[in-house]
Amino acid sequence: MKPMGKKSYGSIPHLPGSRQDRTDIGLNEGQAKILLVKERKHDIVIVQEKLDGSNVSVFFDGMEYFPLTRSGNLASSSKFPHHRQFATWVRHNWDKFRFLQPGERICGEWLGMAHGTIYELSHGPFVPFDIIKDSIREPYSSFVVRTDNQFPLPKVLHIGGACGIEKAEELLGNYGHHGAKDRAEGSVWRVENAGKVDFLAKYVRKDKVDGKYIPEVSGNPPIWLYGEYK
Repeated sequence: MKPMGKKSYGSIPHLPGSRQDRTDIGLNEGQAKILLVKERKHDIVIVQEKLDGSNVSVFFDGMEYFPLTRSGNLASSSKFPHHRQFATWVRHNWDKFRFLQPGERICGEWLGMAHGTIYELSHGPFVPFDIIKDSIREPYSSFVVRTDNQFPLPKVLHIGGACGIEKAEELLGNYGHHGAKDRAEGSVWRVENAGKVDFLAKYVRKDKVDGKYIPEVSGNPPIWLYGEYK
């Protein structure tokens, strides 16, 4: 069952030099230059820490709140326990999502279980980064106001003009700003112009190993970062 009838979140293109696999897409040269070298008139470039969890969302259809996986399926029906854990958490914290308008979804990282990074969490396990209606993203300043301290948000490393990868890496540091015990995964760039989100891109460090702590990959029991779930 897909309550929205589609995926909840798509793929973010990679910046030049970012670690990619065969299924990833790269950002075109012109857009990369806007983010890294020289912004356009009225552009605002925002760089945030990229967290390493499971991409999930909560969709409000006007009557009910639906915890979803990235694919748009109900998290409660997933074969993966961390998705079902997320669905349970939303059920107990539904009041945090009352700001959503009909047709909107809030998307973020669920850090309940370690994927490729172990975190020592000093905040809640859901870290949102987008409010989306159809394919339109909420501008960052409005996103912050609307979430109103209900959730931890990805650390802002830079806001202003273009920001090169080397500078972003310096601001990120080895372990980021969210309690990572492994090296932080990377950063996400977004550019806004005239109050609208134009496009996003990401940089993933070369030594990042996806999902190395997931039981299906590691062959070991799950590492729970928020309670435990079976």
